[in-house]
Amino acid sequence: MFSKAFSNPSKGNWIVQGAGVIWFLGSFGLLIYYGINQSTAIVDALIFALIFVLGVNIIDRTFDFYVPTGRNNGMLLVFPLLFSWAAIYFHYQLLKWIFDEDELYLLFLREHLLLRWTIIGIAEIFVAILALAVSKLEEQKEVKVRETMMNELSREAELTQLRQQLQPHFLFNSLNSISALTVSQPQKAREMVLQLSDFLRGTIRKDHQHWVSLEEELSYLKMYLDIERVRFGHRLEVVFDLEEEVQHMRLPQLLIQPLLENAIKHGLYGITEDVKIVVRAYKEQNYLILKINNPFDPETSAPKGTGFGLSSVDRRLFLLFGRKDLLEYTAIDALFTVSLKIPQQK
Repeated sequence: MFSKAFSNPSKGNWIVQGAGVIWFLGSFGLLIYYGINQSTAIVDALIFALIFVLGVNIIDRTFDFYVPTGRNNGMLLVFPLLFSWAAIYFHYQLLKWIFDEDELYLLFLREHLLLRWTIIGIAEIFVAILALAVSKLEEQKEVKVRETMMNELSREAELTQLRQQLQPHFLFNSLNSISALTVSQPQKAREMVLQLSDFLRGTIRKDHQHWVSLEEELSYLKMYLDIERVRFGHRLEVVFDLEEEVQHMRLPQLLIQPLLENAIKHGLYGITEDVKIVVRAYKEQNYLILKINNPFDPETSAPKGTGFGLSSVDRRLFLLFGRKDLLEYTAIDALFTVSLKIPQQK
């Protein structure tokens, strides 16, 4: 029990052994004070200390298997007192046998029998209470570890679920577009199928915990945009404005794509002219800052399904960093802006 209280189990054993040495020295000093000769005092104190250490170890092992609770708390008193009485009686009989010719010492031994029992009994009760406290602390620690593991598993499961939702969300949109192009423009439909295959092959098996460089993330985005350009043709223009130092900064994989998909929906729905979407990236302190600007028609209602990208990214950021201030968006003068802050791992 005491060994579990330390990261190194041997440390707990050293503490018990150290307490035994102190017990021996204290007992030896008292015996000398009462006039017992040195050789007798050494044997008496040594046996007394061994009994104390044995009691500590027995209580320690007992509380490894059984921790009294509720009405059984009386065992904290009964068990140490019973053990200490048995130990003192053994101590008395053993010393009586060893020093059977020393009448003065045997008289001293009998007169102080109850005092010795009281001293070792109180000490063992204290050890039992300490063992119970250590047991409770260990139990609380184990509960906390289990809760942490459960929360981590829950967080990972939700991240996985978000990604599983994201892939079909984009996939279904693309398949709908392919279906629409099949009759009117079969060549474009075939081109889109090939591009969709390349995109999914590069992304669907990736570990959602894996962080990638912005440069690698942009390569996936360009594959995605190639698919979207088949759908929207010359109307869609996406401009990347990137500072050179951010190319190798890292971010969770496929974090930008749902935001860009959201920008395309907002920008192209209800607007007949060409649409220009600007993606800016720069470094600010220990953050990678990404801003996506797209025009929108404030008088036109949003297309059905819009909003999943923002909510999924916001939730994913919270699960990864435990913060709600990393994603912001504003709509001013027919310009919709999404700002994303990504803390860099140290």
